[in-house]
Amino acid sequence: METQSNVNKLAGYLLKLGALAAAVLFCWYFRSVLVYVILAFIVSLIGQPLMRLFRKVKIKGRGAPDWLLAVLTLVLIFAVLLFAVTQVFPVIAMIIRDASLFSDMHLPEGNILDNVNGWLAGIIPGMESGSDALGKILDYLKGLTSNISLTGIIGSVASVVAGLAIGLFSVAFISFFFIKDETLFTRIVAALTPDRVEASVKAAIEDIEHLLSRYFIGLILEMTGVALLDFLGLWVIARIDFVYAAGIAFLAGILNIIPYIGPIIGEVLGVLLCVVLKYGAGVGLDVNIWVFAGIVLVIMLAVQLVDNFVYQPLIYSKSIQASPLEIFIVILMASHIGGAVGMLAAIPAYTVVRVIAGRFLQDNKVVKRLINNT
Repeated sequence: METQSNVNKLAGYLLKLGALAAAVLFCWYFRSVLVYVILAFIVSLIGQPLMRLFRKVKIKGRGAPDWLLAVLTLVLIFAVLLFAVTQVFPVIAMIIRDASLFSDMHLPEGNILDNVNGWLAGIIPGMESGSDALGKILDYLKGLTSNISLTGIIGSVASVVAGLAIGLFSVAFISFFFIKDETLFTRIVAALTPDRVEASVKAAIEDIEHLLSRYFIGLILEMTGVALLDFLGLWVIARIDFVYAAGIAFLAGILNIIPYIGPIIGEVLGVLLCVVLKYGAGVGLDVNIWVFAGIVLVIMLAVQLVDNFVYQPLIYSKSIQASPLEIFIVILMASHIGGAVGMLAAIPAYTVVRVIAGRFLQDNKVVKRLINNT
């Protein structure tokens, strides 16, 4: 009898393991669809506060139907995204283009191109001193690209554009239903769970949605705040032209989303672009190049201090209810696993794990200490 019971337990374990393996294979095979659903869920988390705000608007005591409010919410979200792509990104491209257009009247003593040629001639074997090393390298690269098929490039670009269009439509379509019915995602996940844990699963998903919604909205506000302060500093203090200052500030704000290393990259790129623009396009304070670079660096460092001591404590610690040390360790582990992408996904993923652990492993000593200490 005992042997039969052990066999039944083993069969049950194998059945559960097989079901888990099948679920993993299913998710892997349809990973693109799963990505669309996750992105739509994130969009819905951002859109739900707007949806609740729209529901409060009444005309003669009557509000608009939910489907119309969901459409308005989606239009507003994607309008902001479209503005960033069609307006700000071209500004950044223009900065890079104008920065590359050096003229002798803007160059300091000692032509930069001559210095670059001299440096390249010294490190490339067989290159004579004083030769146009930069020109030869460009000619070589031009020869490599001359054999590239124009038809192949057009086909690749068309394929990417088509894939992007399908992805955007899929995310928007799924997001519409998630925004229209804020309990839809919860019901879908709850339907796939056993009855004995369904109530706990629903409660966990509600907690996750609440925390992640605060986090993503806070992240957008942080990016906007950093970009705005950088813009004001570069425009008012460093005297960078309005359009250039807006592009560099937006780039710094976008990079600031990547924890820890993103702000450093943004500051380095911001200083380099400002310095090059000063001698390429003739913009900025009329001071020594090193003084100008120092001014830009101080501006961006000051903004970063505001972000570190004002924005981030409000967003990371308050929105997901975790300690700064806890977040730092999680981000380090995520960067080791997935690099910059891992760092971006670290906090949302940890929030999900933390909520689930708090709901289903609340008696565990480690989980209890982590949750009670925040």
